Amino acid sequence: MNSDVMNIPETWRDILKDELRQPYFSELARFVAQERQNHRIFPSAEDLYSALRHTPFEQVNVLLLGQDPYHDIGQAHGMCFSVRQGTRPPPSLVNIFKELKTDLGIETPSSGCLTKWADQGVLLLNTVLTVRAHEPQSHKAIGWERFTDAIIRKIAERRDPVVFVLWGAAAQKKEPLIDFARHTIIKSAHPSPLSARNGFFGSRPFSKINAALRAVGKNEVDWKLD
Repeated sequence: MNSDVMNIPETWRDILKDELRQPYFSELARFVAQERQNHRIFPSAEDLYSALRHTPFEQVNVLLLGQDPYHDIGQAHGMCFSVRQGTRPPPSLVNIFKELKTDLGIETPSSGCLTKWADQGVLLLNTVLTVRAHEPQSHKAIGWERFTDAIIRKIAERRDPVVFVLWGAAAQKKEPLIDFARHTIIKSAHPSPLSARNGFFGSRPFSKINAALRAVGKNEVDWKLD
């Protein structure tokens, strides 16, 4: 078993074992390894699967879907929208925090690191897991989408209800993978500055997520980060 597979947490390896045996995944791992030799790639190899590490399969109550990782230095650490401690939040995350305050009255936190959400069962999954430094979407369509679609399907196959949060057109393309009769789908515009004023601001996603969790007898997410 190659090191890329071994970096995936054991519970997820078991769930995804059929996918990990597919030839495309080995080709994807080889491609990313080659890219790391020739370019600066984010996130680091050790952070690549941190979303899966912080949120085991059986603990996923919410799936928040992003696109590809942040591409500037010191930002990406393997969880969508989240940045490392001490890193200035990028514009999309600033807008998420603005909506969090509007929705729940929670003041903007001192850090943009979202691991506290992940540790409460919010899977912060990007559809593409790597990117070249300063080249957004440079690893689009190399195979990551097939892998993350498999993750979405596995979660959607669970009998246990999950809240799927789809911000923006790219995330909403994944809606056909989800059984909305069993699960809750919350969608709006993307929080990026280009689209936040066209339907993200005022969408109140955090209170909607907690309402959906309460409705099926699950604990609410404590969205406070400080």
